[in-house]
Amino acid sequence: MKTSLKPLIIAAEFSAIIAILSQFTIPLGIVPLTGQTFAIGLTATLLGRRSGTLSVLIYLLLGTIGLPVFAGLSGGLSIVFGPTGGYLIGFIFQAWLTGYLVEKNVSSYTWVIFANVIGSFVTLIFGVIWLKASGDLSWNTAIVSGFIPFILPGIIKAVAAGYLGTVIRHRLPKYFSFEQPQS
Repeated sequence: MKTSLKPLIIAAEFSAIIAILSQFTIPLGIVPLTGQTFAIGLTATLLGRRSGTLSVLIYLLLGTIGLPVFAGLSGGLSIVFGPTGGYLIGFIFQAWLTGYLVEKNVSSYTWVIFANVIGSFVTLIFGVIWLKASGDLSWNTAIVSGFIPFILPGIIKAVAAGYLGTVIRHRLPKYFSFEQPQS
């Protein structure tokens, strides 16, 4: 598989955008409310599943090696394996699934917003599973602390990412186009 340099550079640039938007944080106990899921949704909407997922992987690699790119200018293995690590891993699947769904019908605002909402719920599910396992919590406690408070903010961020991503794609098609999947 041959990859040109341009998609790699764009993926790296979007990992920086994810890192910047991750710093918009509202503490809510163990799991803060951040701009990360918005950034992941926007990235997947604009870049599609392949480059969007690559961008998230670069972001996670930077944070894992200790660069302060995660929420609250944090980084390192302790964050990846801490209570919020499941959300970080969920970002990979959010980017892939959102990008995959967006590629199916990139011109429909409704579809792209739907894809972003589904993707954000994937991240929440990964986060709750990890929160339960790492914190030795009951399912009820993990869901109440790691899922329910983030439903409405997640939907708002997903709608914003889907709408903004679609507007940007329509206005700058030269920069944000990917091949339509073959049926």
